[in-house]
Amino acid sequence: MDIKEILKCVDHTLLSQGATWAEIQKICDDAVEYGTASVCIPPSYVAQAKEYVKDKMAVCTVIGFPNGYQTTKTKIFETQDALDNGADEIDMVINIGWVKDGKYDLVEEEIRELKKVCGSKVLKVIIETCLLTDEEKVRMCQAVTDAGADYIKTSTGFSTAGATFEDIALFAVNVGEHVKIKAAGGISSLDDAEKFIGLGADRLGTSRIIKLAKESGANAAG
Repeated sequence: MDIKEILKCVDHTLLSQGATWAEIQKICDDAVEYGTASVCIPPSYVAQAKEYVKDKMAVCTVIGFPNGYQTTKTKIFETQDALDNGADEIDMVINIGWVKDGKYDLVEEEIRELKKVCGSKVLKVIIETCLLTDEEKVRMCQAVTDAGADYIKTSTGFSTAGATFEDIALFAVNVGEHVKIKAAGGISSLDDAEKFIGLGADRLGTSRIIKLAKESGANAAG
């Protein structure tokens, strides 16, 4: 698979707590230069980043991040604020405790409420696969599908593990036709990136692929 095709699937990500504006600018520059799908950055930088990249790059941000246990009203406020600041895509974290309590109706309704706020903008739902059983993952595939979200996403990258090939394969046979898949967390090689895509991932949340592209001598997009 051509590296440029892999880059088109990448949400070039910087979500560390100490991320500075200079670092955000750098990943925006790299994302534009290498033609990634988006930059995924903290909410506090969305307005500044959108003004910086204008229409050259989609700006993605995170909601209820990284633990997911904020109230639904809080997540709705966060989402609307991010959209008002210019976000093109929203990656929300589910309430994992609700899943553990079997409250799938509440999880699904929260996703549905955030999708209502997003409208035509992309909503990705982070279910934190490393904390769930396979049965819970399958139930979340159904909830994400029924709630009308655009993507199901494996991980925040801030818990005990990131994306696995097994989870992407599981998603691929359990989500609805309209739901795409994002693998995130721990994607550290071009071979792994290609395998995730081959298994059904439409997006890859990673900070490493552009670095690998540079090391391989790949040309920038365009």
